[in-house]
Amino acid sequence: MFDGKSVLITGGTGSFGRKCVSTLLRDFTPERVIVYSRDELKQFDMAQQYTAPCMRYFIGDVRDRDRLLTAMDRVDIVIHAAALKQVPAAEYNPIECIKTNIHGAENVIAASLACNVSQVIALSTDKAANPINLYGATKLASDKLFVAANNLVGRHETRFAVVRYGNVVGSRGSVVPFFLKLIADGATSLPITHPEMTRFWITLQEGVDFVIKNFDRMYGGEIFVPKIPSVRIVDLARALGPDLKQEIIGIRPGEKLHEVMCPADDSHLTLEFEDHFVLRPSIKFFGRDLDYTTDRLGQVGREVPMGYDYNSGTNPHFLDIEGILDINRRIGL
Repeated sequence: MFDGKSVLITGGTGSFGRKCVSTLLRDFTPERVIVYSRDELKQFDMAQQYTAPCMRYFIGDVRDRDRLLTAMDRVDIVIHAAALKQVPAAEYNPIECIKTNIHGAENVIAASLACNVSQVIALSTDKAANPINLYGATKLASDKLFVAANNLVGRHETRFAVVRYGNVVGSRGSVVPFFLKLIADGATSLPITHPEMTRFWITLQEGVDFVIKNFDRMYGGEIFVPKIPSVRIVDLARALGPDLKQEIIGIRPGEKLHEVMCPADDSHLTLEFEDHFVLRPSIKFFGRDLDYTTDRLGQVGREVPMGYDYNSGTNPHFLDIEGILDINRRIGL
C-alpha cells in the first residue's frame, strides 16, 4: 500500500505521528514521508532520529490552506492527525479549538482535492460520539466534513475516511504519564475523578496499525472503530500505585463517566466485523452505490441490533490490574 508512495502526516511530530513514521519506515519503502507540523523544535528533534532519505519536514499549520497546498504537491496519501485535543483547554479556548479542528479539517480536504491525493484518513476520538465537550463537538464536525467530502470529489479519485479510537496508553498528556509523574515526585495519593469512570484503552502501535490497515479496507465515507478493551480508572491507579490512596476529586469540565465509540443513535448504520466496527455514512454519495458490508479486503460485516452502542462501561472486554501492567511492560512504561 505505501511502497513507492508519498505520504503526508499532519501533526506529524505528535505521539501518533512519530510512531506512524517509525512504522512506515520499518514496514514499507515509501518514496516520501512528509511530517507537517507547526513546532520547529519538535521537528528538529524528530529529524535527528528519523534520517531516512525519504523523510521531509514541513513547518506549517493546518489553519494555513496555502501551505497545505504546497506540502501536498505530488502526495498520494494523507493521514490527518493534527488537532487541539486537551478537553479542559478546549473549554477555555473554544475559538482556537474550532480553528484547528474544524477549519483545519476544511483546509486538509480542500488541499487534498486540489492536489488529487488518492486516499485520506482523518483521526477522530471516542469523544466525538455523543459529545458533551467542545473538543468532542469539533471532532464530530470534523468527522462529518471528512465523510461528506466524498461528495465533493467530482472526477477526482480522492477518497476520505475516518478512524475513531479511545485513549492511547502513554501518549503525551494522558493519564498514565500523569500518574507516573505524581508517583515519581513522591505523591501519597492519586486523584480519581469518579470511582466508576471507565475508558477505552489502546496502545500507540495498535492505533497506528489500525489506521494503516484501513487504507486497504476503505471505499470512502466509513468511520472505522477498533474493538479494544476498557479499563476502570480505579484499577489503573491500583496497578500503578498499589500502595497509594485514591482521592476522589470530581469529574472535570467536559468529562464523561464512560466513553462511547458507536452511539445507539447510529446503530442502524453500524456494521460489526471480527475485530472492528464500521459506521456507514448517513448520506448517499452521488454516482456511487456502495455496499459497506464487504470491505475491499473481502471481510464481511453484519448489522448490529437496533439500539446497540459500543460503550466503555458495558464493553465485554475489560483489562484487570495484571492486564494493565502487562500492556505497560510491553510499551516500556
